[in-house]
Amino acid sequence: MTSPPLAALRTEVAPALDLLTVPQVMARLQLGRTAVYDLLRTGQLASITLGRARRIPTHALTDFIRTRLEQEAA
Repeated sequence: MTSPPLAALRTEVAPALDLLTVPQVMARLQLGRTAVYDLLRTGQLASITLGRARRIPTHALTDFIRTRLEQEAA
């Protein structure tokens, strides 16, 4: 029996790539650690906890940016 094509394996692994670490979010927003954790604590930026690690879904970061842009445009 042959192994699944490499493309099929990539689609199974892709969801793991949709999670960002706090340092990655810091770099993308050009904010400090405290500012990012404040956004997480106040619920402005959604996250999940995996053990002791905090991860931010990329869609949550996109939603946060979109919301901030809409607020400033109003």
